[in-house]
Amino acid sequence: MKEIGHEITHSVKPRAVVVVSAHWQAGCDAVEVNTATSTGLIYDYYGFPPHYYEVQYPNTGSPELAEKILDKLQGAGIKAEDVRRGLDHGVFAPFLVAFDPQSNPLGVPLVQVSLFDSDSGRQHQALGRALASLREEGVVLICSGMAVHNLRDFRTTFGRPGSMPYATEFDDALRDATEQAPKKREQAMENLLGHPLARKAHPSFEHLLPIYVAAGAAGDDVGKRTWTFPEGSMSWAQYRFGEVTATP
Repeated sequence: MKEIGHEITHSVKPRAVVVVSAHWQAGCDAVEVNTATSTGLIYDYYGFPPHYYEVQYPNTGSPELAEKILDKLQGAGIKAEDVRRGLDHGVFAPFLVAFDPQSNPLGVPLVQVSLFDSDSGRQHQALGRALASLREEGVVLICSGMAVHNLRDFRTTFGRPGSMPYATEFDDALRDATEQAPKKREQAMENLLGHPLARKAHPSFEHLLPIYVAAGAAGDDVGKRTWTFPEGSMSWAQYRFGEVTATP
């Protein structure tokens, strides 16, 4: 995460970051866009030590960019509403590592866009396509989820070495779909939702759907799994679409 953050701030040098998180779902046929200039954090987790609820992540939004996103979504026929909302831990947890405020601050506006509250892969790939042109305007799109996310089995695997067989198998199935040639990728990812282990790897799909947004935004860029770490009933894989072009 630190390597990715350093690459973004020092090589890519975006003018803004748009982030989609597994922890924000809006409506079944509508999404929401955070138009706040600055926001607090949403500690949307339970049962952790007290210091987890004292974490801070300074951030600055962009109402102007948020309005542009709303226009793009509505122009693509996607219902979208503006809201003012804090950042959930699907954003601030990885961003605290990738963009440490002391050693590698992001330094540009951050705008969060919700998922749909649906399990539709095609719907979320369409959301990505509606956001795709932002990538040509110096905006980096980061989609935050997990390759495998089964909390139901977490207690039974905690502290045990290795990973559940389904975690490794589905992790590889996700790689195979994501790394398909762009013209075949949409159908391959749609088929993935019907994989025999899909509901074992993801009892609910919200942690899987962010990569569908990323794939939709990727256009003709090829997907590549850059790292993975199956662990128990989870997998922490990372993907990139396209090559990094350094900004002078």
